[in-house]
Amino acid sequence: MKIIIQRCKDAQVTVNQKVVGKIGTGLMLLVGIGQGDTAADAVYLADKTAGLRIFEDAEGKMNDSVLDVGGAILSVSQFTLYGDCRKGRRPNFMGAAKPEEAEKLYDFFNSQLRAKGLEVETGIFGAMMDVSLTNWGPVTLILDSERS
Repeated sequence: MKIIIQRCKDAQVTVNQKVVGKIGTGLMLLVGIGQGDTAADAVYLADKTAGLRIFEDAEGKMNDSVLDVGGAILSVSQFTLYGDCRKGRRPNFMGAAKPEEAEKLYDFFNSQLRAKGLEVETGIFGAMMDVSLTNWGPVTLILDSERS
């Protein structure tokens, strides 16, 4: 699994001109599921995401997690994180999990975040989505269950 994490002041996802997910302060996640990813990967990355200390404490140091600041999560599925651009000019998405497998693991990942007490908003799996956010910092990180 791969996740792009962006600390945000606000974020929303729109499908067919309708807002389907919206948060204030928190984390905007682009979540990619790869072939061979498992529930263990989802559990690991949910724990890592929830506990990641990337919000400033009272002294201005990055010591607080999204849980500590009472923030929310906007989680958007993003198979293009598995785009391989090494050959030619058109990305190869063979590394991405099949949609039916990816959706189950994506839903499980989000349920793991909710089990930690986080408010989790989502887009619509497989839909064409418009995502907007105010990246706070900016702070953007990449988590990969194989390398994190």
